[in-house]
Amino acid sequence: MSRRAGRIRDRFEALRAEGRAGLVAFVTAGDPDRQVSESILAGLPAAGADLIELGIPFSDPMADGPAIQASSLRALAAGQTLPKTLEMVSKFRETVDDETPVILMGYYNPIYIYGVDRFVGDAADAGVDGLIVVDLPPEEDAELRLPAAKVGIDLVKLTAPTSDEERLPALVETASGFVYHVSITGITGTRSAAADHVAADIARIRSFTDLPVAVGFGIRTPENAAGIARIADAAVVGSAIVDIVARKSAESAPTPELVESVLGFVAELADGVRKARS
Repeated sequence: MSRRAGRIRDRFEALRAEGRAGLVAFVTAGDPDRQVSESILAGLPAAGADLIELGIPFSDPMADGPAIQASSLRALAAGQTLPKTLEMVSKFRETVDDETPVILMGYYNPIYIYGVDRFVGDAADAGVDGLIVVDLPPEEDAELRLPAAKVGIDLVKLTAPTSDEERLPALVETASGFVYHVSITGITGTRSAAADHVAADIARIRSFTDLPVAVGFGIRTPENAAGIARIADAAVVGSAIVDIVARKSAESAPTPELVESVLGFVAELADGVRKARS
């Protein structure tokens, strides 16, 4: 059992004390298979990931671009399931790290099928700190948000450039942990947003909430990540990381080479984020 509320809050407080933004690294659980995925997950904190988003593989994603869609398909083909994903988090907590926040990101259908109360209990026991559920609007999220809050799991809300002053209060009112701002209209991994547009979006979000703001979608290089780290509380990188898994898998690279390539790139991203405000 690894129930401990507050890891997300504690991490952002530590980042503020250091005077820097954080790096949120996204990987899909079980991609390209469970063994390799566990090795990548285990290495992320040392590579510089301040928070980890672990994708729950799903057959019908709606917000994910081709790279993350393909990663889900690889994971599902390798036998990854929601229970196995929770087992991965539990193993990570028991053998690797009990401080780095882990946020599960995915869609509501697998959680609903699993059973909400059972899911949040098992997730808390495994050491999950937050949830990002892409297709659960605030008007309908109480059935997950309230049980999750009871066991100390944050429900992170998504905002977008189209979230205006009328919509933003409803999105952030019941958010916890942090706010995830989607910097572009569209799907993951396709293009990058202009920094001035993102800065204006962040200022608008901060007028409605004191929660940290993380920005993702379209961040593909250490330079992109540094640019976001100058204006946001965290930069989220997913598709660019998953692309390395895909490329090395297609090359039939040995597991150590694949893992080293992913973690090496994460270290470059982390270096960019850490130097962004210096």
